[in-house]
Amino acid sequence: MGGSKSSLIAPEAALPGRDTPLRTAERHAVLGSALKAPLSTSQQEALFGCGCFWGAEKGFWRLPGVISTAVGYAGGFTPNPTYDEVCSGRTGHTEVVRVVWDINAIDFSDLLKLFWECHNPTQGMAQGNDSGTQYRSSIYVNEAKLLQQALASKDRYQSLLDAAGRPAITTEIAENKAFFFAEDYHQQYLARPGSRPYCSAQPQGVLLDDQWAGCDYKLPKAVWSHYDWSISHCVLRGDNSPIAL
Repeated sequence: MGGSKSSLIAPEAALPGRDTPLRTAERHAVLGSALKAPLSTSQQEALFGCGCFWGAEKGFWRLPGVISTAVGYAGGFTPNPTYDEVCSGRTGHTEVVRVVWDINAIDFSDLLKLFWECHNPTQGMAQGNDSGTQYRSSIYVNEAKLLQQALASKDRYQSLLDAAGRPAITTEIAENKAFFFAEDYHQQYLARPGSRPYCSAQPQGVLLDDQWAGCDYKLPKAVWSHYDWSISHCVLRGDNSPIAL
């Protein structure tokens, strides 16, 4: 039996999963970086759920200063789930992008700006026409400072959404959620030959400014000219290559 599309499954009802991680790629198909390398002292990581992870991953890997991206599952209860299991609603996971970045080249606030602007964070258990708990909006971090930045950015973006007449944000923001790599064919999917150009994200056309605690943008404003949220499926139209400064 499948899980509910509108509410999370109870932990005791979740699928058992498996002890062995799924087989997946070792290197990034576009950036060439190792997907599973330990973080250096100049790197940080975070997990972002923006609906279907194909388009979201491309949006992040294009940002200058991003070392690697990978898609996977987080926020649920089943260890090492498969894509079909996650889509059943019986694991509690949402589709996420793991982003690793160079703290000297890009700040977490830059990534938060892309996150809030690239999708609709008010849809609950859905994104665009995709519905289900695996499409919920989320930010998962492993550091208290990053958690505070994420929460501050949420408060500011909510005020901007309020001014634009938009609904309340439903994004789940939490610490220390396990990440499980998705299958190989999902990694950097939109850069693969023959891939289906699909992205369900629904940007709201509301831009995140710098008026919030912890904001320390490092990227120049010119970077954001490569993302036009007024164009449907903007991420799909963009080049696969990283944005050059």
